[in-house]
Amino acid sequence: MRNTVSFSHKAVFYQSSQISEQTDEIWFVLHGYGQLPQYFIRKFKGIENDRRVIVAPGGLSRFYLDGFSGRVGSTWMTKEERLIDIENYIGYLDQVAENVLSKASKDVRITLLGFSQGSATVCRWAEKLSFPFEKLILHSGAFPPDIDFSGLSNKLKNNKVYMLRGTEDEFINEERKKEQKSLIEKLNIEVKEIEFEGKHDIHIESLKEIIKQ
Repeated sequence: MRNTVSFSHKAVFYQSSQISEQTDEIWFVLHGYGQLPQYFIRKFKGIENDRRVIVAPGGLSRFYLDGFSGRVGSTWMTKEERLIDIENYIGYLDQVAENVLSKASKDVRITLLGFSQGSATVCRWAEKLSFPFEKLILHSGAFPPDIDFSGLSNKLKNNKVYMLRGTEDEFINEERKKEQKSLIEKLNIEVKEIEFEGKHDIHIESLKEIIKQ
């Protein structure tokens, strides 16, 4: 007989610098499968500064990447008890945001970025958010096909939405591009697609261009 139980859970997150009333921008960046937030946040060195703070939460499930020891990675969810995983990480991300935003000005501009698996995660979080944000960036990832399209569409209708993909990304092919085009049409939102020369990794120059927009 399957049962569930609720309990308190402690988790960490990382940020590039202290947040204050002088902080203009906060970027919440969600990593991909097998990554850890303390290393993922380093990929944004090229855009962080005194007024732009990068915040990197981490997937709640960690595992050894190869066998039973060595390097560790994390994941936001798996197919096993996926709805509970989603509920748990949304609650965690909400708490991270509450902690961070309590230290910032009410006028701070917020960008949400999901990389690879983090793209689906950030979409599910965005659909449930209670605070406004300015930009949504899906980097080397995609909209999840099981999202509440009506809810997410309403959240994104006044936002800037970007999809970034590398020309040599081994996880993105023509079939996946076609699937995403169909999902974007279903969402009925404007999405700016940016293609860069590179593989499945953060492309800082493309992010610099987005910042200017």
